[in-house]
Amino acid sequence: MTATTAAPEARTKVKQRPGDLWFSGSALFAGSMILATLAAVALFLIIQSIPAFGASSETASLLTSDFWAYVGPLLFGTVWAALLALLMAVPLSLGVALFITHYAPRRLAQGLGYIVDLLAAVPSVVFGLWGILILAPAVQPVYAWLNANAGWFPLFAGDASATGRTIFTASIVLAVMVVPIITAICREIFLQTPVLHEEAALALGATRWEMIRMAVLPFGRSGIVSASMLGLGRALGETMAVAMVLSATGAVSFQLFTSTNPSTIAANIALTFPEAYATNINVLIATGLILFIVTFVVNAVARYIVNRRKEFSGAN
Repeated sequence: MTATTAAPEARTKVKQRPGDLWFSGSALFAGSMILATLAAVALFLIIQSIPAFGASSETASLLTSDFWAYVGPLLFGTVWAALLALLMAVPLSLGVALFITHYAPRRLAQGLGYIVDLLAAVPSVVFGLWGILILAPAVQPVYAWLNANAGWFPLFAGDASATGRTIFTASIVLAVMVVPIITAICREIFLQTPVLHEEAALALGATRWEMIRMAVLPFGRSGIVSASMLGLGRALGETMAVAMVLSATGAVSFQLFTSTNPSTIAANIALTFPEAYATNINVLIATGLILFIVTFVVNAVARYIVNRRKEFSGAN
């Protein structure tokens, strides 16, 4: 009895090596710095935003009535452009990721993987220049044709823009920017699918698409949600590309092809901040606080969905 009880006590009293202590301390410090930085940013935004909540057109020239009337169209444009981009980016990203992992030859898959990773590193200014000089003139005739032949559809109604610099063009640019991020994450998730699951589906007579639908996509569902929310966060906070491409008027409109376009919070801050003064600076910082809250909520909801799916799959 004495020998058996002494062994666990001896294991619990093993002295840790200095390297382990340094590494654990460094990891704890790094994690704490993330939380401290996030808290510091939130505190700065809240303090600087307090004067804007009670501002009016008399104290801030940016406002026509009050702060909420000013930020409402900007918030609408931010969410609308990001959702449109996500609707285009997620199916395309899933298709590219599935092609790389399950259809393309190995050499072609490696090359496409490198290209996807390189696209994620392209600066947003380059995408903005591409949107202005190439994309907008190219899609303008398409907008005019859709407006003339399908103008009965509410999203296609209104007079088509003569420049093509609409909210839909900005959404296309955002979709191109977030596709590499979503694709890279989905590709890594699909590669982690157990080979036995795939081989079992194929052995039972399933086609390759049926195998993907029954084995690969269910396994990577939580990863797809995480990748989509990460892409949504990128689209919500994108600044320069939207500011360069979008010809905004500040109106709230669901129409995709007209010259009456809402702006986004990030683009509005980038374009307005250099000339802002006094309370106008607080107003712009307050809009940044709203964007901060929206992105925080989006990521929190995504984390909740992923955790719920993990618990559900673990229970089954």
